Formats: sequence, structure tokens, C-alpha cells
Amino acid sequence: MSVAILKSHEKDLGGGFVVRRLLPSAVKQAVGPFIFFDHFGPIDVAPDANHDVRPHPHIGLATVTYLFEGAIDHRDSIGSYQRIEPGAINLMTAGSGIVHSERTPHDLAGQPHRTHGLQLWAALPKAHEEDEPSFTHTPQADIPVVPLDGAIVKVLIGTAFGQSSPVRTYMQTLYLDVALQAGKALLLEGLPAEAAIYPISGQILIDGVALLPHSMALLEGGAAPVVVAGSGPVQFVVIGGEPLDSHRFLFWNFVSSSKERLAQAADDWSAQRMGRVPGETEFIALPKAPLRPAS
Repeated sequence: MSVAILKSHEKDLGGGFVVRRLLPSAVKQAVGPFIFFDHFGPIDVAPDANHDVRPHPHIGLATVTYLFEGAIDHRDSIGSYQRIEPGAINLMTAGSGIVHSERTPHDLAGQPHRTHGLQLWAALPKAHEEDEPSFTHTPQADIPVVPLDGAIVKVLIGTAFGQSSPVRTYMQTLYLDVALQAGKALLLEGLPAEAAIYPISGQILIDGVALLPHSMALLEGGAAPVVVAGSGPVQFVVIGGEPLDSHRFLFWNFVSSSKERLAQAADDWSAQRMGRVPGETEFIALPKAPLRPAS
């Protein structure tokens, strides 16, 4: 397997809510449109834990939230409310700017429960960076499921194994959730120009080489790897798509092809000009560090 390997680093989002972050990295800024990749959990949440994420802004990207366990209440400044549950795809397109919160649902608050999932950001093409913000929820029942020999593939976004997801994107995007039985193999053909594999649980081998937990394998263009489960069942995701049309700059929760646009977004948020989540008064302040967009 001739691939680059990305190792995760841990980041505490507050209240002891720790995520493993893979993208962006010094090795690779993005895989297809995916410019941000966080894996959280599985976490046994104590009754007194507070993992709520207060209102905060985004521009120039689409957040993609996918849960394996637990639930999250999503609210945003365009009036959307959605309980996010396992198996559904939730796509919030920030475009010119949106504010949202992610909170523990009332029925789980104060109760021991588990949470486990992924949040990815997809950078928007330059022509759509300033589109009107929107939110779409695709329930688990609408996600195509492909049964294969020893494998179950959920086509979360894009097209694979003869099935296409109803989730609409601005550019070619692939996002698969794969469950593979112990000792079984799966050939991944027809991958986009940029693609990567990340194990959720269990040990997988890619073309005979073991991929360590919490690591991401960046595949070469045109690759058709064979993924084999080790001694037990495994679960992994495949992400990718066509390359971004230009370099992106990142600062905090903002993504843009223009550094000046990031500075404007920072000023707008500091002045509270980006809207509010209905019924909420809390918010996360702009970081005190000076604006130094990632290159």
C-alpha cells in the first residue's frame, strides 16, 4: 500500500469533550472537498457532564454531522431545528454565514448515555462560498444500503456500488460507512481522484498493510485498494471527491479562498452581525489570538 498516513491529534472542545482531529493536517489540507475531520467517542457521558456547544458561526463550508450513537439537538440562525440521531446525514451549508448550536437533547440531559460520531466540513467551491445558508436532514431510512459478501455499505454521500445518495452537494463527493465481517475483503473500485480510509472500530488491512486506530490512509489517485477485516468485525469510512478548485484559508470556524473574507467574518462575529439562534443568548466568543489564517 503506497499511501500517506495521517495521525490524529486530540483537541478538547470544552467540558472534557475530546475529539480526534485528522484534517486539516500539515501533510494534506483536504481530501476532495473535506477540509476538516473530527472523530468523537465512543464516550460514556456522565449525568453531570456538559458537552453542549454554544452558538458559534461558520462561513464558506458545509458541516456534515453523522452519529453512530447518541443524539444532538441542532439549532441555527435560519430557524432550523433538528434532532440528529444515528444513521442520518445532516448537512448545514454555511455559505455567506450561519450561526448554530449543538446541544444534548432534554431527554438525555442529566442521564448517563453514550455519544459517538463524526463531524466533517466540506469546503464550498469558490463560486458558491457566498451562497445563502441552508440546512438539510436526510434520515437513515433514505440512505442507500448495499449488502455485499460479508459487507454492508451505506452510501451516505455520492455514488458507489451502483447506488446514489439523495444528499446533494456542489461537487463530486464521496462518503461511505462500511461494516465488514471478520476475515472478509472488500475491493474499493471507482474511487474519486482524492480518497481516504479511516477506521471507526476494529483492525483493517489495506492491500495487506495494517492501518492503526485513529489514523487515516490517504490513497493514491486511481487506487482500487482491497480492505480486509482482521480477526473481528470492523467498521470504517471512506471519504473523498474531486480536488478543491483552489487553496483554502482557515481561521477558527471560518473557511474561505480569501484571507480578507476571513477577517471580515471575524469582525462580523465580534460585532454580533451574523445572526442569532432563536431562543438562545449564549455564544462562543472569537478567539483572542490575532487573526493568522492557516496557509
